Amino acid sequence: MTDLGLMTRKSVASIIAEAGEHTLGKTLGALSITALGIGCIIGAGIFVLTGTAAAHYAGPAIMLSFVVGGIACAFVGLCYAELAALLPVSGSTYTYTYATLGELFAWVIGWDLILEYAMGASTVAVGWSGYIVSLLHNFGINIPPQYAAAPWTEAKLADGSTVEGIVNLPAAFIVLALTAMLIGGTKESARLNNIMVGIKLAVVLAFILFGVGYVTPANWHPFIPDNTGTFGQFGWTGVMRGASVVFFAFIGFDAVSTAAQEAKHPQTDMPIGILGSLLICTILYVAVAGVLTGLVPYTELGVADPIAKGVDVIGQTWFSVLIKIGALSGLTTVILVLLYGQSRIFFQIAKDGLLPRLFSDVHPSLGTPWKSQLLIGIVVAVVAALTPIDILGEMVSIGTLFAFVLVCGAVIYLRKSDAEIARPFRTPGVPVVPVLGMAFSILLMVFLPWETWLRLIVWLVIGLALYFVYGRRHSVLLHGAPPR
Repeated sequence: MTDLGLMTRKSVASIIAEAGEHTLGKTLGALSITALGIGCIIGAGIFVLTGTAAAHYAGPAIMLSFVVGGIACAFVGLCYAELAALLPVSGSTYTYTYATLGELFAWVIGWDLILEYAMGASTVAVGWSGYIVSLLHNFGINIPPQYAAAPWTEAKLADGSTVEGIVNLPAAFIVLALTAMLIGGTKESARLNNIMVGIKLAVVLAFILFGVGYVTPANWHPFIPDNTGTFGQFGWTGVMRGASVVFFAFIGFDAVSTAAQEAKHPQTDMPIGILGSLLICTILYVAVAGVLTGLVPYTELGVADPIAKGVDVIGQTWFSVLIKIGALSGLTTVILVLLYGQSRIFFQIAKDGLLPRLFSDVHPSLGTPWKSQLLIGIVVAVVAALTPIDILGEMVSIGTLFAFVLVCGAVIYLRKSDAEIARPFRTPGVPVVPVLGMAFSILLMVFLPWETWLRLIVWLVIGLALYFVYGRRHSVLLHGAPPR
């Protein structure tokens, strides 16, 4: 332990003991956890980001971008599976880092995850707003565009003219509605999630099977468009930049690990949920990307609702409505899982004293961390209502990748520091698999714009200031738990 106590870490045994304390109810089985992962992974990636990344970075080779992202996630997912089964408590990467690198690094990654999940939920809420406005328009209900767009952004009127956005009310509405549902109970929220996952899986499969017959192979040529002369704009650097951008869509299995304490049998349910949801979703991503770029020239896919644009090529109005309903289901479950995961991380950080302990309070009858959930819901709703989607999206991927690097490193560290502890699930090929996970994650971080790095640095500086002003002085690990 240093003089500051910053490298003090929780023992693995103490973290496992925490899992036995009565805090959150064990209500989730392997199927629900897998559905939780699918609920988060399938959503923004297919319904929003696929078109954007194809139009601006990779062209039809966006399929390769998803393959790269899937490979990277496979290595990282195996590491997550070991840690989630070994340390079945809330907190995700935050908890794993506490057991390896110590409290300061745990706080840094926890603060990073707050940014990742909150901005992720806000981003998807803005995408949800675009699809609900489009769907309501199909039924003759028109929401004034200035009330479905953030300030300083342009919103199109029916006559083709534009007005400046005022506030994105639909985005704020969906966040607050799901927050209320999560406060009401995890089990009930999981049931709704399972239903919506079923709906959107059916719609995604329908798009693939129905759309493949309308594909124009010429749209896939050139498969990898020539680089424009700018790093990351088409060519192989564009494929990698595209992988970095769509990586936003792979944070589902990351969010799944936050459910470990509420899993009925975490030692088996967590690996099944993480790896199963990742495999299913990666295959579907590649298939959807192939059909979409075959239906619409990639240069025309830089829109908020690219899947709906692809369906328009087919020319079936009823199918377009069905796709929009599926998109809304998909995006709703993404927001639900991100808000859920964010509150559980907040809950665990507060339990450790690094945030005010009132946020670790569990509702006596509902069994949910309602205070942390309420605060997060309000903040995310405000951000979604007032921030453009492009700014939000850029702030997510780097935080995810940073967390993934630490997870892979934690597996290697714990294999040496706590080798005697039984592991219900063991990552194969250690240290090769964790090292490959770290290498892929760092590679994708390199391909992100410098502005993204700057925003991350500013956020982390704010977090460090908060830690030294409040967190370190109230740390349970350093000073013991205060009386309640």
